[in-house]
Amino acid sequence: MSNTENNEISMNAEDMYREETFTDNAVGTLRRLTPVTPNGEVDSTRPEQYIGSTQVMTNAGPLPLSFEIEASSMPEAIAGFGEAAKQSFEKTMEELREMQRQQASSIVVPGSGGGNMGGAGMGGTGSGNIRIP
Repeated sequence: MSNTENNEISMNAEDMYREETFTDNAVGTLRRLTPVTPNGEVDSTRPEQYIGSTQVMTNAGPLPLSFEIEASSMPEAIAGFGEAAKQSFEKTMEELREMQRQQASSIVVPGSGGGNMGGAGMGGTGSGNIRIP
């Protein structure tokens, strides 16, 4: 997308797509990306891409999902929307669980700025058994 060494921002004329958006006004949105030449003509040497997006309600509120749908036509993309959304949700939830595991297993060393220890002497109300005078 850009060349950061020269602080130049430029588009890749050989990798252009026309974007069309479709929705059922209930479940989600489907984007069809049609490859085009630098002149805007359809580039039949590259396949169309389909991107779905929806949101799932969780205990923490709505979770937005965006996912690629493996399809070679609009009817295939529509038919594959639900399964692709389900896989995206499962992958996202697994990533969140992994982040929680990493957070829970991190070691906090006193004085390292690792966060609030929860002790009464550190401004917290303290919920553990350790008291800091």
